[in-house]
Amino acid sequence: MKLALILPLVLAAFVGAARAEDADESREPTRAEAEAFNARMYAGAPGDKAYACFIRRYDADHLARHPKQKVASMKLLISAEFDKEDKELHNSFRLGFRYRHRSGDFDSSGSCGHALFTKNGPEVRLGCGVDCEGGGIGVAMSKDDRSVIVRLARVRVWQNNKPDDDAEQSLVAGADDGIFRLDRVDASECASLVTDRKELAALRHK
Repeated sequence: MKLALILPLVLAAFVGAARAEDADESREPTRAEAEAFNARMYAGAPGDKAYACFIRRYDADHLARHPKQKVASMKLLISAEFDKEDKELHNSFRLGFRYRHRSGDFDSSGSCGHALFTKNGPEVRLGCGVDCEGGGIGVAMSKDDRSVIVRLARVRVWQNNKPDDDAEQSLVAGADDGIFRLDRVDASECASLVTDRKELAALRHK
């Protein structure tokens, strides 16, 4: 998907995710700032292809303190691939989670734009969106780069990797489901989110 098609989708997702936090307006980073953010996200220069995996499994104590939280566990895979035609690095995401009181695995995926800075603060975020007005997520790095902060208002999801109308639902932010902190782990731990065999092999060798 070309940048001209991705930007409206991603900006809409960024705005939707930001509203959950009432975030400040954003600004475009300089090239140096964008490269610095990519190095933080992928724990080094991404090169032609890179992956970053983040996971959180909420224990009984946490869930007891957040009785309105619907999500019991979440994993996020951020991918980068260099496009030789437009000479740009393109990011995408895959999100997987399990509900607290429902069975089954749920997932979502889409494209991400370039990192954006909040105007009145130092935070940098990726805005990531799902096609056809499917909502999206905002992804920011923690200060120590060991975690990401995921923000959402609404994101379209599917159950058990079934991208059809019958399996389509949405994860909607509630009192305790608008912001998630996920910890960095080895990229191979996000293998369950990948269905393409070639990409799965590349992920496992990172």
